[in-house]
Amino acid sequence: MLIELCIDIANHIISDKEMRLPTGYADVFRVLTENGVINKRLFSTMEKMAKFRNLIVHQYEKIDAVIVVSILHKNLKDFERYKSAVVKFMKQD
Repeated sequence: MLIELCIDIANHIISDKEMRLPTGYADVFRVLTENGVINKRLFSTMEKMAKFRNLIVHQYEKIDAVIVVSILHKNLKDFERYKSAVVKFMKQD
């Protein structure tokens, strides 16, 4: 899943830049926001995705595949925005 990749990237940035340790998957994006990697709007979106990821992983039997496909179609641009924010942050170093 793309959100897993985003979480992994966030964790690498957090570790490399010695930012505070996140308390969970959704919190990795809060840490990035606190450190100016992503803005609040993108944080809100990524946080929701991380929470949805947890729902899929832990309660997959309750997930409607049509909803998942719809979310993917509507939110692919958010992953591009995340990538752009991370690349911009990394270029600052």
